[in-house]
Amino acid sequence: MDETSGTPSTDEPGLPGLPSATPYRVLARKYRPKDFDDLIGQGAMVRTLANAFEAGRIPQAWMLTGVRGVGKTTTARILARGLNYALAEDPKAGPTIRMPGLGLHCAAIMESRHIDVLEMDAASHTGIDDVRQIIDGIRYSPVSARYKVYIVDEVHMLSEKAFNAFLKTLEEPPPHAKFVFATTEIRKVPVTILSRCQRFDLRRVEAGTLIAHLQKICDAEGVAVEPEALAAIARAAEGSVRDSLSLLDQAIAHGAGTVSAGTVRDMLGLADRARVIDLFEAAMRGDAPASFSELRAQHEAGADPAVVLSDLAEFTHLVTRLKLAPDTARADTALSEIERQRGGDFADRLSVRALSRAWQILLKAIPEVQAAPRPLAAAEMALVRLIYAADLPTPDEVLRQLKEGARGGASPPPGGSTLPPADGPARVSAGGGAAASRALPPARPAPPPPVPEAPPVPAPAPRPAPPPAEPAGPRLGRFEDIVAFAESRRDITLKIALERDAHLVRFADGHVEFRLAEGGRPTLAADLARALLDWTGRRWVVALSKEQGEPTLAARARAAVERSHQGAAAHPLVQAVLKGFPGAQIVDVRERAAEAESGDAPPEPDEDGPDL
Repeated sequence: MDETSGTPSTDEPGLPGLPSATPYRVLARKYRPKDFDDLIGQGAMVRTLANAFEAGRIPQAWMLTGVRGVGKTTTARILARGLNYALAEDPKAGPTIRMPGLGLHCAAIMESRHIDVLEMDAASHTGIDDVRQIIDGIRYSPVSARYKVYIVDEVHMLSEKAFNAFLKTLEEPPPHAKFVFATTEIRKVPVTILSRCQRFDLRRVEAGTLIAHLQKICDAEGVAVEPEALAAIARAAEGSVRDSLSLLDQAIAHGAGTVSAGTVRDMLGLADRARVIDLFEAAMRGDAPASFSELRAQHEAGADPAVVLSDLAEFTHLVTRLKLAPDTARADTALSEIERQRGGDFADRLSVRALSRAWQILLKAIPEVQAAPRPLAAAEMALVRLIYAADLPTPDEVLRQLKEGARGGASPPPGGSTLPPADGPARVSAGGGAAASRALPPARPAPPPPVPEAPPVPAPAPRPAPPPAEPAGPRLGRFEDIVAFAESRRDITLKIALERDAHLVRFADGHVEFRLAEGGRPTLAADLARALLDWTGRRWVVALSKEQGEPTLAARARAAVERSHQGAAAHPLVQAVLKGFPGAQIVDVRERAAEAESGDAPPEPDEDGPDL
């Protein structure tokens, strides 16, 4: 196999007794980059490395991180090749990233068989003994190359002791040693290791760049491919070059040498993009029968319900981009013409709040469908939520409706006529008729005549009418009453939060509006509404406002204490005490009248002067 061109070579040996045959190599290996010019989507890293090599500022270690399939291990091998690049006519040339042809060590390095370029898979060599072998061998000079290069793949899998063993050698290695680390989990690498390396974050390859790369490979392989099929593969790969090449390899085999959009959809279990848009339109229109019918049709065609919802979420995101940033969204080369046209129509017709709500519903529904025992039924229920949420009011509209309902609701008639009537004896008014007489109790027999010897017993005095019943619930006429009632109910946490975090804006019966102090309790409005419903038996409108509002009760209390201290400090007697006792401070100020009522008043001053 010719490593530079990816075309089959004729000098590879076959099986004994059989003609020479070229073994098949997957596209991900056949078209693996061999120099920095072949790397796609990593322009920033290549530019930095080129400047460092030309200036001779080559570090002792690099850390390459990124998602799977973006070229971390390939870049490490290209780095090792550039560090040791030398031609037969000029073997002493320095390190370079310009490698027009194969050098003395290039073929062995790219095939992972060079004696001075050592690759270690940290996923299977995690212990300190494996690192100790590297440390022991690093002291010796390279055999034939310019540098000894150690490539450690998936370095985050090393144990804590192995990382610690690396520290000293990594910070001060011999001049002939270089390290290249690769990892997909950069957060699991200790900071002590990261601080000793130059870090490069390999980016996901953009869809347009990936589509162009796949088209180039299809042309080289002589494969007929539809642009929509390449776009579907690029979307499914999510920026991974290796994933895209593996999917393309599978699609070529699935389509018998021809790659079409239908072939890719059948292979990946995807739904037709046009049908996904039809489903989106039916759901946003609120047409449940059409939505169910379209979802079931796509499921019968082989589409996974979770993938259908994922495509719906992706199209929702596209419509939002077309609405808020149309120029950037339309420049995406991975979009089909139908997505641009119909997505633009939806962007003109749908509001941002409807799109945002649809995104949240779909994002929550995707894992539910994936974990459900009946994915199709779960997907249909997710569509129900999406359909019936399309015309729901926003939170500000709900609050406005609650306010209008509070103002326009039926008020109780004056005089407290809504209270239940007091229990008492029935009375008959003039002209009451038979109905009134039936309400009377039956007549009692006349009492016997009094005995002459006994004095007459006076008739008992009539009982006074019971006072009218008090209205149910506490009287909360002011915001301070709510705070006091919270204290009486032993809800000290809510009381402190109301005093410290609430800047009152408006207060009325059934309505509280305040601004939340910076760093205040974020659930204060919901907690207060829940408490008021429990205390009063009716719902209160508790709203947050952006208006300045009044100072908090805690701030007012602190201001009152400060004023009382300042007033006491201005009194001549107090000034004399403070002057006579250096370092004395005013701790508390109490009103004499208040102390007298509580029984703690100080004794009256005698003739010699006041008591201090």
